[in-house]
Amino acid sequence: MGLGQYMANELMRELGNRSREFYEFVMPAVDVLEDGNDLVVMIDLPGFAKKDIKLRIVGNVLSINAKRESEANSGTVYYKHRPMQIDKKIILPVSINDDENVVGTATYSEGVVTLRIPSLGSTTIPVL
Repeated sequence: MGLGQYMANELMRELGNRSREFYEFVMPAVDVLEDGNDLVVMIDLPGFAKKDIKLRIVGNVLSINAKRESEANSGTVYYKHRPMQIDKKIILPVSINDDENVVGTATYSEGVVTLRIPSLGSTTIPVL
């Protein structure tokens, strides 16, 4: 391998690392909307097992944590952009009182977590 090819490979590797870091920062895609009396939050988390997804609401902040195991690769990896972990905080459009304890529901289907919160409280939310 010549110096030019080596430099190109190193540049691609560094771009891949920076791209993955960017995706981990902005991911996952999240929609927040009202549906009647419910606040609905839809979170795109394809590739994560629901057992590895943790949601928590404290105050007006929704914490989204997910982690996946690294896949074993027997060949050469050219691009690796899918995030291995998500640690994101979303500010909700409503404030939650500490004395409220309302249980929301979260479902996971086809890579999307749909969280429904009937009225807001500080709680840990299981993903079903």
